[in-house]
Amino acid sequence: MSSPLSNYFSAVGIKRLSQVEVDSTLSNQHEFNGTNVFRRIFGTEKRKFTAKFISLTDEEEDVLESDGFLTWYDSRENHPTRSEFRLYYSDTPVIAGAKVNDLLVIGKTSNDNIAVIVAPKNSTSEKQLLWLFGVEEADSKFVIKDFTEDKKDIGFAGRYILSSLGMEQKESASAYIDGLLERFGHKFPTTKEFSDYSRSTVKDVFPIESPDETLMAWLEREEMLFRALEGVIVKEQLKKGFGIDGSDVDEFIKLSLSVQNRRKSRAGHSFEHNLAILFSFNNVLYSHGTITERNNKPDFIFPGIAEYRDDSFQVNLLTMLGVKTTAKDRWRQVLAEARKIDHKHLITLEPSISNNQIEEMKANNLQLVIPAPLFNTYSNTQQKDLFTVKEFIDMVFFKQKQLLSS
Repeated sequence: MSSPLSNYFSAVGIKRLSQVEVDSTLSNQHEFNGTNVFRRIFGTEKRKFTAKFISLTDEEEDVLESDGFLTWYDSRENHPTRSEFRLYYSDTPVIAGAKVNDLLVIGKTSNDNIAVIVAPKNSTSEKQLLWLFGVEEADSKFVIKDFTEDKKDIGFAGRYILSSLGMEQKESASAYIDGLLERFGHKFPTTKEFSDYSRSTVKDVFPIESPDETLMAWLEREEMLFRALEGVIVKEQLKKGFGIDGSDVDEFIKLSLSVQNRRKSRAGHSFEHNLAILFSFNNVLYSHGTITERNNKPDFIFPGIAEYRDDSFQVNLLTMLGVKTTAKDRWRQVLAEARKIDHKHLITLEPSISNNQIEEMKANNLQLVIPAPLFNTYSNTQQKDLFTVKEFIDMVFFKQKQLLSS
């Protein structure tokens, strides 16, 4: 099912925050500057919008959300010839914590509410937003993008970025529901069981010839099927209510947290399971989830943990691959794993990582591996520093051939 941006936003305005907008010592007007261009979106009548304020960072746990409102009005409404439209915002910690030159996105959502999104300058979050909305760069003036007629599918990368904003659209999996329930009933299987089943429903993929595209097809299908099964199971739990009287708040929160934690855990394990199958298809030797020094547990060691623990084995023939569905602040975790291997590899599904982070990875001898279908979210210059999945497999297999021929 196609997921165009118009399913989420009818239009957005993008700019960089100025000092007068974020410095309370200069202005307490709570207004964004240069908003006359929003007449194309908001019209000319005074309106008050419910707004969700979102502050994104490259630290996963630091995403801040708050509810508020925006008021659109003409400050010269009574002037006979002039108009000056302004956008007033309510007090919110998101704007209070923003800095000069941070990226500001004001989007009118498909349900006629407003999303106000702030991302730090030069961050991965900023780069992802610019890519998502098709803007090369932003300055102090609003750039308006109208998506009402947009029908282009945003793909995996677009859905990934929108999910970080709490915006997710259900994909139709009606053709698979009966098979899911027949196979698993109304309970969650193990992640490996679910990955195996999900892959069996994907046809016309070529894990040897096109490992990048195959991996993404497997992952996208599994995500769709999992959300479908989750929808059935969680809906039943919601109908039953919570606690003795059906309205126990603590029990509801407990369910909500379990859903979120299961999603995160399943996504990471699914990524690893599907990579393991892909490596096996390509006759690549590996160990998965074994322990190295200081009780570290790298995701993959090539050709295996036995070779890694053999002090006589050539270190240059060893490879380590860390697996992270999201990179952001988590990529540093892999640096401490597999001490014997200086030059490490990390595969992630994170689109459009910032130049700063990629340079920092390079400085720490970490090679980034990105599935080829996500390459278009990176600049041409950045792409030169990335490995595709196929390139990684070819590199490991070449080392393996050296080992077998020696």
